[in-house]
Amino acid sequence: MARRLAALLLLLALGCLLGILVLLLGSGDTRGPPSFKYGIVLDAGSSHTAMFVYKWPADKENDTGVVSEHAMCDVEGPGISSYSSNPLAAGTSLEHCLNQALRDVPKEKHTGTPLYLGATAGMRLLNIADPQASDAVLRAAAATLKMYPFDFRGAKILSGEEEGVFGWVTTNYLLENFIKRGWLGEWIQPQKKTLGAMDFGGASTQITFETMDTIENPRNEVMLKLYGQAYKVYTHSFLCYGRDQVLKRLLSKFLQVESYQETVSHPCWPMGYNKSLLMSSIYDSPCTQKERPSLALNTTVTLVGTGNGNLCALHVSKLFDFTNCSFSHCSFDGAFQPKVSGNFIAFSAFFYTVDFIQTVMGRPVHLPSDLKDAAETICATSWSKLLLKAPKLEKRLPDYCAVSTFVYLLTTKGYSFNNHSFPNIAFQKKAGETSIGWALGYMLNLTNMIPAEKPSSHKSMLYNYWVILILLFVVTTLTSLVTAICLLRHSKSSII
Repeated sequence: MARRLAALLLLLALGCLLGILVLLLGSGDTRGPPSFKYGIVLDAGSSHTAMFVYKWPADKENDTGVVSEHAMCDVEGPGISSYSSNPLAAGTSLEHCLNQALRDVPKEKHTGTPLYLGATAGMRLLNIADPQASDAVLRAAAATLKMYPFDFRGAKILSGEEEGVFGWVTTNYLLENFIKRGWLGEWIQPQKKTLGAMDFGGASTQITFETMDTIENPRNEVMLKLYGQAYKVYTHSFLCYGRDQVLKRLLSKFLQVESYQETVSHPCWPMGYNKSLLMSSIYDSPCTQKERPSLALNTTVTLVGTGNGNLCALHVSKLFDFTNCSFSHCSFDGAFQPKVSGNFIAFSAFFYTVDFIQTVMGRPVHLPSDLKDAAETICATSWSKLLLKAPKLEKRLPDYCAVSTFVYLLTTKGYSFNNHSFPNIAFQKKAGETSIGWALGYMLNLTNMIPAEKPSSHKSMLYNYWVILILLFVVTTLTSLVTAICLLRHSKSSII
């Protein structure tokens, strides 16, 4: 009798296991292929434009961590602000990447795919210098975007503060610092702090981080409510402190020091590197316009690299104003900044500069002194040796001495990172497979994909039912197996 009962329980256990398998396979079949939604953002930076195509499951629009980078495309040529004298060319330059987007997004999804263009510091500068030209470039870009079958929702110039905050949102969204789903499908507010975001573009640099301190300048304070949680965020954008504008400002300083002679020494360029430039290429920006000489702008000047790291650092430090401050504490140029706290991600040119130091120069960057020593080493390396180390980087190679020195001074003297806080900076360009920058945060905001209130749990109920059902099957199966084994043992002992 006991053996028959045990056999029945074993059959029940096998039936339960088979049932679980059928349910799992069946649930996979009935769902069919997953359906996705798409969004496109054109990041019109000062030096170039990049197009990002994002995708997310169609039934999870307000979930976190579900939006990912589906594809990206670098637009050939300079940033759209460079087309001020020929606005139509700004629109034409975007066509190659937009044609790629037609292939990246399924045809049946084209009309429902939002398309945005956001312009940053390059266009902010053009808008200062020539508002009419700036408007003409944006209109030309918008006219091109409207020709495509996507849901075009506008082209605009972002403020520096928007650029900083959207970069912060992107970073923390991708790292699931706002909210995440538990293994049972429930919403969890992670008990971890948000990360600060540091962006270093072509024409501006931004620092953004959550703080408990009083933000003395209201212009630097942004209050956000995301998934039911309130965040007090400090952000500041420094126009003319992006990589390309810093290099122009340095050139202007060197010309001033040597009274605009035909040949001028450049302490930040490597020994053995020389280049002739038109004055117009240096003084075509609002960042250098105040220093514009009375000489004709079609005058050519030859700059000769001397590889003098100490002199280079002296001139780079003069780009900052560390003296004037009307608040309890400032970073530079009179801008209020609370004390940096927590972990940070530094992307864009921050990443490329430190990556060059680590991969090409073979130097670690753990402390501020590492960054300082690496900058001095780059400055002391001749042009011929640099070319041997990185022949593919020839175009940007002469400027790594100046840019590395600038990043060191910006992070230490500017933002006040020290031996304790500097190791908390992670220099990276992606989180997982998605690029870090303002573009994703911008799209999430405009499509209302991050709700102010914490999402209700109804979306995860179906998932919870499956989990509970499977757990019941597992418990039943294990109970049956254990009972069957006990009965068999009891039966054997009875026979003996």
